[in-house]
Amino acid sequence: MVRIPFLKAQEAERMLLKAGFELLRSRGSHRIYAFEKIKVVVPFHAGKELHPKVIKGILEAINKATNKEE
Repeated sequence: MVRIPFLKAQEAERMLLKAGFELLRSRGSHRIYAFEKIKVVVPFHAGKELHPKVIKGILEAINKATNKEE
Protein backbone atom coordinates (compact mmCIF):
# COMPACT_ATOMS: atom_id res chain seq x y z
CA MET A 1 0.00 0.00 0.00
CA VAL A 2 1.35 3.40 -0.99
CA ARG A 3 1.53 6.09 1.66
CA ILE A 4 -0.14 9.34 0.72
CA PRO A 5 2.19 12.33 1.16
CA PHE A 6 1.29 15.22 3.45
CA LEU A 7 0.48 18.32 1.40
CA LYS A 8 -0.52 21.86 2.14
CA ALA A 9 -3.03 23.64 -0.08
CA GLN A 10 -0.35 25.71 -1.84
CA GLU A 11 1.57 22.56 -2.82
CA ALA A 12 -1.60 20.90 -4.12
CA GLU A 13 -2.46 24.03 -6.09
CA ARG A 14 1.01 24.04 -7.68
CA MET A 15 0.58 20.39 -8.72
CA LEU A 16 -2.87 21.03 -10.20
CA LEU A 17 -1.75 24.05 -12.21
CA LYS A 18 1.28 22.15 -13.52
CA ALA A 19 -1.03 19.31 -14.66
CA GLY A 20 -3.12 21.79 -16.68
CA PHE A 21 -5.98 22.54 -14.29
CA GLU A 22 -7.46 26.04 -14.23
CA LEU A 23 -8.89 27.96 -11.30
CA LEU A 24 -12.63 28.27 -11.95
CA ARG A 25 -13.70 30.15 -8.86
CA SER A 26 -13.27 30.43 -5.13
CA ARG A 27 -15.87 30.55 -2.43
CA GLY A 28 -14.80 31.31 1.09
CA SER A 29 -11.71 29.26 1.82
CA HIS A 30 -12.26 26.73 -0.99
CA ARG A 31 -10.93 26.95 -4.53
CA ILE A 32 -12.41 24.96 -7.42
CA TYR A 33 -10.12 23.80 -10.23
CA ALA A 34 -11.14 22.15 -13.50
CA PHE A 35 -9.54 20.29 -16.37
CA GLU A 36 -12.06 19.55 -19.11
CA LYS A 37 -14.83 17.79 -17.12
CA ILE A 38 -12.71 16.90 -14.07
CA LYS A 39 -13.30 19.20 -11.09
CA VAL A 40 -11.39 19.36 -7.82
CA VAL A 41 -12.12 21.38 -4.68
CA VAL A 42 -9.13 22.38 -2.54
CA PRO A 43 -9.74 23.82 0.94
CA PHE A 44 -7.31 26.65 1.75
CA HIS A 45 -6.83 26.90 5.51
CA ALA A 46 -3.71 28.80 6.58
CA GLY A 47 -0.87 26.59 7.76
CA LYS A 48 -2.87 23.35 7.85
CA GLU A 49 -2.21 20.16 5.93
CA LEU A 50 -4.91 18.68 3.74
CA HIS A 51 -6.83 15.62 4.86
CA PRO A 52 -5.54 12.37 3.29
CA LYS A 53 -8.88 11.77 1.51
CA VAL A 54 -8.66 15.22 -0.11
CA ILE A 55 -5.07 14.55 -1.19
CA LYS A 56 -6.10 11.19 -2.64
CA GLY A 57 -8.85 12.86 -4.68
CA ILE A 58 -6.43 15.49 -5.98
CA LEU A 59 -3.86 12.87 -7.00
CA GLU A 60 -6.52 10.77 -8.75
CA ALA A 61 -7.77 13.81 -10.66
CA ILE A 62 -4.23 14.69 -11.76
CA ASN A 63 -3.69 11.09 -12.83
CA LYS A 64 -6.89 11.12 -14.93
CA ALA A 65 -5.94 14.44 -16.53
CA THR A 66 -2.41 13.39 -17.44
CA ASN A 67 -3.42 9.96 -18.74
CA LYS A 68 -6.12 11.48 -20.92
CA GLU A 69 -3.55 13.48 -22.89
CA GLU A 70 -1.57 10.40 -24.00
